[in-house]
Amino acid sequence: MTEHQPYDVLGQRTGYELRRYPAHVVAEVEVSGSFESAGPTAFRPLASYITRGGVAMTAPVLQHAVDVVDDSTTAEAYRVAFVMPAGATLDSLPVPQDARVSIREVPEEVAAAIQFSGRWTRGVFRRHLSELRRAVTRDGLQPAGPVRWARFDPPWTPWFLRRNEVVLPVQPGV
Repeated sequence: MTEHQPYDVLGQRTGYELRRYPAHVVAEVEVSGSFESAGPTAFRPLASYITRGGVAMTAPVLQHAVDVVDDSTTAEAYRVAFVMPAGATLDSLPVPQDARVSIREVPEEVAAAIQFSGRWTRGVFRRHLSELRRAVTRDGLQPAGPVRWARFDPPWTPWFLRRNEVVLPVQPGV
């Protein structure tokens, strides 16, 4: 079974879950193109990195827009990341052979997340992002970083069985 990125549930809110993600390491690639093409374009160099380096595949695959905070569906560049296994550090991971792949540590954060099944399209993401933003605003939370899309299943999984999430970092302490 594929290891999933750990998090603690801080509370169930109407329409979303409030979570604390521990610090973790990601391998990521920045790609140009459409919302829908970013994942497939970045997959090959990221998959090559973990395969050659003997690093276990984890879920989810994360995607967020580069230099866009308010509406990540209008970007022309995206960062797509594989979350490294729990316990991985910058020092314990192999150095990427492909210059497109970078490794970085992500600090602990609090985030609101909405889970859904369905297709991997800009429209689906935009609809769930809008729902999440309304719910977070209603509850008085302040966004604290770029929204990301989390995909948990391989592309051959039927669309109606896919687990997806929209994750929005928020100010901690709420």
